[in-house]
Amino acid sequence: MAVDEALLSSFDPDRDRPVLRLYGWKPSAFSLGRFQEADQVLDLARCRADGVDVVRRITGGGAIYHAGEITYSVVCSPRQIEAPSSVKESFQVLTGFLLRFYGKLGLSPRYAVDHYPAGTRLGERTPLCFAGRESCDILVDGRKIGGNAQKRMKNVIFQHGSIPLSGSLAAAAPYLRQDPAAIVSGTAALADFGISRPLEELKALLVEALCGTMATSVVPDGLSAAESSMAGTLMQY
Repeated sequence: MAVDEALLSSFDPDRDRPVLRLYGWKPSAFSLGRFQEADQVLDLARCRADGVDVVRRITGGGAIYHAGEITYSVVCSPRQIEAPSSVKESFQVLTGFLLRFYGKLGLSPRYAVDHYPAGTRLGERTPLCFAGRESCDILVDGRKIGGNAQKRMKNVIFQHGSIPLSGSLAAAAPYLRQDPAAIVSGTAALADFGISRPLEELKALLVEALCGTMATSVVPDGLSAAESSMAGTLMQY
């Protein structure tokens, strides 16, 4: 999470190319939305006793247990993706590659707003990310797959999200204040659809989907010295 924040803080919209980061979590950990009260969502004493890390995101939303997944983050300026002015529309632009990715895996993804009948209330706040339904959440067969969140600064858009490879709610349950049993049937991971591919193959497919959706190319790179230094500083807080 510190690296994501460092990428955002270091980004120069007039000079830098858009950034795509793909990463994972080892060991597994909880991330909390920017405004969540940790002890209202998690049994922190049990997390400490079992050595389960809890970190805070720079984006809002509900808690997520990050286990078997690919996580992505994107940093760009609105002009670089020709994003409309509204947050919701730019959110759709930056999740378009995920629809393409899931489609390449033989799935039929769609946004929640296109799945539910007109007039359905979406966007209600929930303590767990996967319990909620935002209009731009991605569903497969009516089940929410992954979660995405966005943060905006002046002339910069930051977005990150998860692509779950296998279900993790059972492992997360002992640490949650809210019983996740009621939302299990409404969420999904790739394994639930019989998809089990090597991690590097899935990452390559994600990059291919982004390039095809954005009509761009990707140049592999690492963190700059300034970004690494900033991330190290942020980890102390």
